[in-house]
Amino acid sequence: MKVQEFDKNDKVSTFFIDRWGCDFIVSGEEKLYGKDLPGFAVYGDNKIIGLLTYHLKNNECEIVTLDSIELNSGIGSALLNAMVKKAIDNKYSRLWLMTTNDNIDAMRFYQKRGFVFSGINIDAIQKSRDLGQEIPETGHYNIPIRDEIELEYQL
Repeated sequence: MKVQEFDKNDKVSTFFIDRWGCDFIVSGEEKLYGKDLPGFAVYGDNKIIGLLTYHLKNNECEIVTLDSIELNSGIGSALLNAMVKKAIDNKYSRLWLMTTNDNIDAMRFYQKRGFVFSGINIDAIQKSRDLGQEIPETGHYNIPIRDEIELEYQL
């Protein structure tokens, strides 16, 4: 499997809409548009089958999205490994991400790969909804989606 780095990519907007219901993700109170984010992709049949996007600010790197169409295929791990390598090579001061309180599978995935819990933002998801991001009220395992869970990789 080949992981390809990109700077900005119009195909990412389509992928965002297909996977997230809109072409942006809310981070804090900022809308981050997929087409404007750098990242890494894995392609199959000339379509994105795995995608990691990130946002740099003040030498800190936030992983904005990590998606794989083919679960348990190693695509997510390969994308994450590429991002960790880039963060180390570029001497970023921090590599972190947010997930929602219902996303237990993501929390397991990231912890197994060296990420640790570094914060929780209570009721933060409503702010994202207020900014127009389509987030259902209930998520994985029928858990109400309310909070953001922050995880960080120790560089």
